[in-house]
Amino acid sequence: MQDTVSGRAAAALPVVRQRPVPQALIETLQARFGARCSTAQAVREQHGSDESTFTVPPPAAVVFAQSSAEVAEVVDLCSQYEVPLIPYGAGSSLEGHLLAVQGGISLDLSRMDQVLSIDADDLTVTVQPGITRKRLNDELKSTGLFFPIDPGADASIGGMCATRASGTNAVRYGTMRENVLALEVVTADGKIVRTGTRARKSSAGYDLTRLMVGSEGTLGVITEITLRLYPLPEAVSAAVCSFPSIEAAVRTVIQTIQLGVPIARVELIDGNTVRMVNAHSKLSLREEPMLLMEFHGSPAGVKEQAETVQEIAAEFGGQAFEWASTPEERTRLWTARHNAYFAAIQSRPGCRVMSTDTCVPISRLADCLLDSVAEVDASGLPYFLVGHVGDGNFHFGYLIDANSAEERALAEDLNHKLVHRALQLDGTCSGEHGVGLHKMGFLVEEAGAGAVELMRTIKRALDPKNILNPGKIFDL
Repeated sequence: MQDTVSGRAAAALPVVRQRPVPQALIETLQARFGARCSTAQAVREQHGSDESTFTVPPPAAVVFAQSSAEVAEVVDLCSQYEVPLIPYGAGSSLEGHLLAVQGGISLDLSRMDQVLSIDADDLTVTVQPGITRKRLNDELKSTGLFFPIDPGADASIGGMCATRASGTNAVRYGTMRENVLALEVVTADGKIVRTGTRARKSSAGYDLTRLMVGSEGTLGVITEITLRLYPLPEAVSAAVCSFPSIEAAVRTVIQTIQLGVPIARVELIDGNTVRMVNAHSKLSLREEPMLLMEFHGSPAGVKEQAETVQEIAAEFGGQAFEWASTPEERTRLWTARHNAYFAAIQSRPGCRVMSTDTCVPISRLADCLLDSVAEVDASGLPYFLVGHVGDGNFHFGYLIDANSAEERALAEDLNHKLVHRALQLDGTCSGEHGVGLHKMGFLVEEAGAGAVELMRTIKRALDPKNILNPGKIFDL
């Protein structure tokens, strides 16, 4: 058994195959971009690490682009020299998406951060990829509209497109897949193409927009995005509720969704995580499994939704309901969820977080989650548990000593069992984080060898030199 566990841990480590980066390319980029092409060690290391547990050598250089034309220039040069190019946004990815496993150039898009147009009548906005979701919503405040996709971190919109992100509001508003209408993309040969329009639907040709959303930078570099917007709800109410067990909390969620209550957010935090948050934020929350909920709509609609959910929760032993309707009160109630990651890290100084990302049909949520909790409790490995349980998505964060082969192996084994269980229940290995490096083996198990080979065929057709974020999603 131990050999199997160690084997899984070894298989999960990234394969590093550095490709040469000619000095002539570096010199050409420096001549063209000046100080915006950096080979400084600190800059390279910043762009060669993310929130995953992997350590990989940094890229050879970092280029800071300021326009689509500049992106096209960099891609064209990398194509000429057959050097890998890794798009970089906010650096908040969890699965090693931006790590330079084959070396190359990191292309930082964070300075392309403008709102290009707001079409309030059509409920759309067009932005550059470097703008973050919080800043986008700040720019939209005066319009009475907002962009609801909230993955937790203040990620860039380009990165959210690349990983097909979702988050706390997905149960009502969907994921990036449903909310991206059109893109501008630089292809592997340095050409600028557009996909989609601002129209709400289209039957014209292949759906290239959906192809690019979730491609993790392996098919093109996204340089412009048109998004759906939504009116700010007339009324918003939030609530927290404690439960005697995780099962009681999950059963409440399942019944709420199956009854068709249009809840906007419903997040699960287990008692273990509540204890961490109390210590981190000096709170006094009941240290029991907790649901955090939010309701959007008219005042009457919000009141009706909240009352319905409170009745359902009471059937499963839910208690200590606390309601909030003002922004300040809602922020206070949501502190536990927003601080969970940082509270967990503080609970074990120096640790790294190996995050899981399974998602299952809502009817199978209890089966998957409860068995997985029992496994990790029995293992003795420190962890935290949060979940966007309204759409069947939940995350264990295993708190490991990154230098301990034993702890890494144990975490990988727990993750393997969790993913295998989710797949048996018609679920997925990744509800929102993407495949990156960590889930490459799981993708084959989930989609099948034939489907993955079809993905390879698309990759080879669009990127024949394999320069766009190579070594991610699958091996060529």
